[in-house]
Amino acid sequence: MFIETCIAPVNIALIKYWGKRDEELILPINDSLSMTLSTDEMCAKTTASACATYKEQRMWLNGEEVPFEDNPRIMRCLKALQRLALAKCESLKFPLEWKLHIVSRNNFPTAAGLASSAAGYACLVYTLASLYGVQDEELTAIARQGSGSACRSLHGGFVRWHKGEASDGTDSIALPVVTSNHWPNMHVLILVVNDARKKTSSTKGMQRAVETSDLIKYRAKQCVPERINAITEAIKQRDFQTFAKITMQDSNQFHAIALDTYPPCVYMNDVSHAIVAFVHAYNAAVGQTRVAYTFDAGPNACLYVLKEHVSSVVQAVQTSFPNDAASSVEYVKGIPVDEEASPSASPTDAILNGNFVLPTNEHNLLKYIIHTKVGAGPQRLAKTDSLLNSSTGLPF
Repeated sequence: MFIETCIAPVNIALIKYWGKRDEELILPINDSLSMTLSTDEMCAKTTASACATYKEQRMWLNGEEVPFEDNPRIMRCLKALQRLALAKCESLKFPLEWKLHIVSRNNFPTAAGLASSAAGYACLVYTLASLYGVQDEELTAIARQGSGSACRSLHGGFVRWHKGEASDGTDSIALPVVTSNHWPNMHVLILVVNDARKKTSSTKGMQRAVETSDLIKYRAKQCVPERINAITEAIKQRDFQTFAKITMQDSNQFHAIALDTYPPCVYMNDVSHAIVAFVHAYNAAVGQTRVAYTFDAGPNACLYVLKEHVSSVVQAVQTSFPNDAASSVEYVKGIPVDEEASPSASPTDAILNGNFVLPTNEHNLLKYIIHTKVGAGPQRLAKTDSLLNSSTGLPF
């Protein structure tokens, strides 16, 4: 038996990928750019094993067995990796005919607009590549065929997925812009509004948008190229003001396209819009842009904030969105919030004692908050971290 276990990160798009020019190969109509999140707080973990005695391909996701050979995207990734192994490896570790058992788990909600498919397919491809003994720049093109955004989770830091021009997708790959060490104090607060599976999948939503939205064509041709260049420069210069403005503008436009789709796709809800109002009110109150929001295809907000302002922003969030569980250790998950991190008095105190008052919402609108930061790419783990019992070939 051969066995490998790896983890892969979530990435959250700053410039969104929305719309394909080729559904089967998952080739996008525009470039996109994302930030990779730390695997310490959010990741997919996958164990893959190959054995001569396995009778069939089997896969388990978050504790439940799921179809393997009937899933075209999984099989597309597997066959591409096997072809790569034949082309790149002088000698194979084991015959390609051996069956596989794969176990994968996310430590965050699946299909709730938190980029679970990106982390999952990136982890699957990276783990299988390790199992077959291949590490190659072509891995991002393979991961893309499972879930488009997965190609960006194969790198850390800030990552650009180039849409490419070739019909076979060979130039549609993800490349790093800067590593996670470039802007280490870039943190993220994920405000989880709803962790249930979304009603309209990203696949269906973007397909419908390409077919019916006029705005999506304008965005891909006119807006995205300019924004990609501008936000890339802002990241390189650590210019948070420009970074924040472009991030929020692109999020707004993405959801405008969702509404321009016919019938419309509605991913944000009233709480999402209340978070948008909160962010703009907070930034106006402190006199500069300290927080930026973005929403993927779901109601949950990702707030970008520099480390030195995290404590003040969390206080402001808890003021504007009071929660009965706010004192619980399970409410703010991830990196502990350092209340002494801010170099000056809390902006929340200034807001509440001054002429500007933050909007106050109903209690318990947020389920919980995840505090994380920019992170590195996938990693191989030790055999002791396996999700699969090597004696039985089944999940623990």
